[in-house]
Amino acid sequence: MLAHASGDALPDITMIATGSEVQLALAAREKLEAQGVRARVVSLPSWNLFIAQPVEYREKVFPLEVPMLAIEAGVSLGWRPYIGSGIATIGVDRFGASAPEKFMREYGFSVET
Repeated sequence: MLAHASGDALPDITMIATGSEVQLALAAREKLEAQGVRARVVSLPSWNLFIAQPVEYREKVFPLEVPMLAIEAGVSLGWRPYIGSGIATIGVDRFGASAPEKFMREYGFSVET
C-alpha cells in the first residue's frame, strides 16, 4: 500500500494505480480525506507479482468489502480480474495519445474530474 486511509477502520474506497497515475491517485486521496471519505491508494506496478502472492496477502491489500477504483492512463482492459465487482476502471479505451501532461489534461485525468 502506498497511502493508508485515515483511522483504524477499513477504507471507504481503494484506488489502484500503476505508474503516472499514482500521483493523481494520491492527490485524489487527499481531497477525499478532506471530505471525510477514507481512501487508500495502492500502487500495483506488476499484476503478475501481485497474483503470485498468497491469497491472504491479496485480500489484505484488497478487502472484498471495500469498493475499488482502478486508474489507468492506458486502456482499461485487463483490470476487471483485479478489481472484481469494484466500482469502476477509469481509462482511455481509444488510440492516439502521448505526452503525459497533454494526455492527462485532455483526457480528463485530474482530481477535479
